[in-house]
Amino acid sequence: MIIYPAIDLRGGYVVRLREGDPQQQVTFHADPLDAARRWLGEGADWLHVVNLDGAFAKSNDNLSVLEGIAATGAKVQFGGGLRSLEQMQRALDCGASRLVLGTVAVMEPELVGEAIQRFGAETVCVALDARDGKIATHGWKQVSDSSPAELGVAMAQQGLRHALFTDISRDGRLSGVNVSATVRLARDTGLQVIASGGVSRLEEIEALQASSLVAGAVIGMALYRNEISLADALTAASRASDA
Repeated sequence: MIIYPAIDLRGGYVVRLREGDPQQQVTFHADPLDAARRWLGEGADWLHVVNLDGAFAKSNDNLSVLEGIAATGAKVQFGGGLRSLEQMQRALDCGASRLVLGTVAVMEPELVGEAIQRFGAETVCVALDARDGKIATHGWKQVSDSSPAELGVAMAQQGLRHALFTDISRDGRLSGVNVSATVRLARDTGLQVIASGGVSRLEEIEALQASSLVAGAVIGMALYRNEISLADALTAASRASDA
């Protein structure tokens, strides 16, 4: 199971938002490259980078930051405001290894299929982020009629392999990742699901790994608050895998 340290970008800073609310922001780094180098130095292979400005449709270009992070040698899973093939191509040109598509998967689902055909299934991930069991879009400000499983199955039929699942009510709150919902989503869709939102203890990482269905976990607030060390998270995932 891959552990993805989160680097959420807003106005050029590394921040964390509680439940995706821009009014509940905590700033952790003035230089995103410092954060990237820290997590790479502690053993990360992948970084999960979110352009919150893009997700909130603000006119702030974090692609130059993506370019700098990718230049460190990290594999970067990048999302936030990617709503056209041109934007996706630009992110790849700036060094992203995998694209996370959210709003566009609900508003223009056929574009996901086009992205998979153009960029390859390993390069595309769909965010199945939910509030009260329904997919949330537009920076989590709007809620659709689809459940994560419904959208996941529809996307799998277009060739999707990778999905990110966030229980929004837990994101940034250190309240514990929703293990059961994540495992159920992976089982119901057959997708390689990455857990996100509220990871707070090593036991949660072990439980996700023990399911043998979950492909990874994004960890944000717990790392920045020193509730979990990245080295311990990587060790816990490896120990569970070897068990």
